[in-house]
Amino acid sequence: MKEFTLTVRDILVRQSFKDATVIAGKSGLDRQVKWSHILEVKDFGSLINGGEMILTTGIGLQQDIPTQLMFISQLIEREVACLCIEIGDFFQSFPPEVIQLANLYNFPIITFDKTVKFVDITQDLHTHIINQHHEMLSKLDTMSRELGALSLMPNGILKILQELHQLFGKGIVFISDEAKTYYYPSNVKNLETSIRTYMEITPHDQIEQKQLSVDGKNLALMPVTGLGQTLGYLCLEATEKQTDEFTFLMLDRAALAIAQITLRNRTIEERKQNNEDEFIRNLLNGRSVEQDDIQTYLPSMSRNMHYRVFVIQVDHPESHLDEASWEEIKLQRSMMIRTLLKRNGFFPAVSSNKNSVAVIASFIAADHLKNEQDRFVNVIQQIQNTNEHTYLKGSSCSFGLSMVYKNITDVQKGYEEALKVIQMRNTGIIDTVFYENLGVYRLLLLVDDKNYLQAYVQDYLAELLAYDEKMESNLFETLRFYLKCGGAKKETADRLFIVRQTLYHRLEKIESLLGSDFMEPSKRLTLEVAIMAYQLLYPNKKENKKSLSG
Repeated sequence: MKEFTLTVRDILVRQSFKDATVIAGKSGLDRQVKWSHILEVKDFGSLINGGEMILTTGIGLQQDIPTQLMFISQLIEREVACLCIEIGDFFQSFPPEVIQLANLYNFPIITFDKTVKFVDITQDLHTHIINQHHEMLSKLDTMSRELGALSLMPNGILKILQELHQLFGKGIVFISDEAKTYYYPSNVKNLETSIRTYMEITPHDQIEQKQLSVDGKNLALMPVTGLGQTLGYLCLEATEKQTDEFTFLMLDRAALAIAQITLRNRTIEERKQNNEDEFIRNLLNGRSVEQDDIQTYLPSMSRNMHYRVFVIQVDHPESHLDEASWEEIKLQRSMMIRTLLKRNGFFPAVSSNKNSVAVIASFIAADHLKNEQDRFVNVIQQIQNTNEHTYLKGSSCSFGLSMVYKNITDVQKGYEEALKVIQMRNTGIIDTVFYENLGVYRLLLLVDDKNYLQAYVQDYLAELLAYDEKMESNLFETLRFYLKCGGAKKETADRLFIVRQTLYHRLEKIESLLGSDFMEPSKRLTLEVAIMAYQLLYPNKKENKKSLSG
């Protein structure tokens, strides 16, 4: 909106500048002039704010080249718009060194060859600037009302972007944490990836109203905030390196209108999330649900539609929060998880509580799609990289995924499987997130009578564990790694960080306790299962060896 910006080029055509000549910095004539100031002193540090047109008779500059260079340098550093100097009794000309400095920084120097009244210039420019300011406020007021009206219409965000495009003639994008991005016109969509990358690598509390460059394009960035939170960002293409005040003021009005839409939609989303949460919890706990709810919250069943139950355990639950604060965090957390899953090709139904997030993550099993396990791993990695302390700290989360199911009646079974995976991962026994990769542990977890597992371990490992307890040795770990390495002595010694001679001595002792045939296939399998059962019963081996060996 050029009519609200006064540049050096604009003032040169005014009547009071008819006898003015630009002697340097002609490439800087588009600098904005915010005010005019008469300056006749060399030390002016606190007198300049930036953007002023400086008027001077040159008293004190004379022909002292170092003083002139210092004077011009200070004006440039304080981002003065231009310097206007009267040629006369006090000042005759600038030397080439000063002209060269001004040209280098595109700093306009304007001379008056005839006597002019500075008071006439300041009165003329200040009147013009003040009138511009009033026009700008009037325009902002009118546009604010129009944007407010658009915010109440269907698809209001897009309509607001269209209005801004019509006003500025530039492309504009609105990006939020949600999967959908709004942009107008369509050719600015290609900026989305670059802008999102900038948002991801920049802490949210450091993103503020500013000018930035993305893929060689200048953008005016305006955060959209509401209720103390950042809801998204407005990004307007800008041709000039410095975006004028009106642009940011207009973007601020638009951001307010978009915030109203977003908060209104969030209220609707919160109500929907609460209903979805109740539906998912009913399924997870084996309670009956309405068929209408199934059709509302889950994708339509088809031959290729499958799902896994995905559980995210929050290691630091938000137990200290009041109910109102938790409701907001709950919504934020659910929206973030849902967005990540959607981006990776899933159809999620999400339920959140303070301790965990449970998701029925449906997907289409088709050859042309990327393997769904890889996609789940990608989602988990993205969650782990999330460091939003306000609603989810990804590095403090644990993850578990059920088997693949098709029938909705298996949700409770899948939920139990995902919880068992998290339980096993938290003990450090396994490092997989998929239930089908638990192997023999799947059978051991089915044994309800823990006394049976204890008896099994006692039958095959008691002597070994008793020897470790009495001699403070490490035969159990040696046997575990030896079996894990398939009887490869060098690899076993390397994994245990011992020399092979020490390993040979330990293996001899193990053989004397378990028998010389302990590596025979059937007995080896028995020992491996006993070790797994022991780890399942006593994940913290050092504290629990005594209870078994004694």
